[in-house]
Amino acid sequence: MTTDTARIILVPGFWLGAWAWDDVAARLREVGHDVEALTLPGLEPGDDPAAVTLEQQVGAVEAAMGGEGQVVLVAHSGGAIPATAALDRHVDRVARTVWVDTAPVVDGFAMDASFQGDALPLEANWDDELEAGSMRDLTDAQLAEFRRRAVPQPGATVRDAVALTDDRRRDVPATILCTAYSADEYRAYAEQGAAFLAGVLEHRALTMVDLPTGHWPMWSKPAELAAAIDAAAHS
Repeated sequence: MTTDTARIILVPGFWLGAWAWDDVAARLREVGHDVEALTLPGLEPGDDPAAVTLEQQVGAVEAAMGGEGQVVLVAHSGGAIPATAALDRHVDRVARTVWVDTAPVVDGFAMDASFQGDALPLEANWDDELEAGSMRDLTDAQLAEFRRRAVPQPGATVRDAVALTDDRRRDVPATILCTAYSADEYRAYAEQGAAFLAGVLEHRALTMVDLPTGHWPMWSKPAELAAAIDAAAHS
């Protein structure tokens, strides 16, 4: 971006709504950015997850990208799936992408094509996430709030494969903020065949920035995450 401020769209990962970005969004607004944090379809409390498709979530990101000027599209974790699809459909609307402990996905990717349930609850993954260290640097209060507010992830968004057609998406300037793993580890895992990181190898305009913490930097390192998004928006 060459301007002082940007229009920034924040896409949350699995189980999260716009609330997950509250601290980061406030910090970005303080430095002048126009910020919209999304709650994707199926992730409002009380939504019927069985009625929600990946296409609906992609549509929500597309809708947010409308209006004047280009956007900086920021996605966390599984939010990379609908965000990549929206980027692919509207390459000319995106000035830069920022991937928070995630990466742009590749054509045909699905998080888990074999998943059969109507929804994937956070509790099904809680112990594994703790054991893997993804919750690093979160306080007990933050962990409790996460569990209280998390909404089951719609099952179709877990198993549906993304369809991508515009190769130009690989040339949109992109920044990966590497939090749970370092940039070197990201590249190594991608080269070893980690499907979720395949976009690391195919993207042609990629910068990787280390921001060591766990998988949820919007809570563990909000000031640092906001500063990194701001820096990317100005690059």
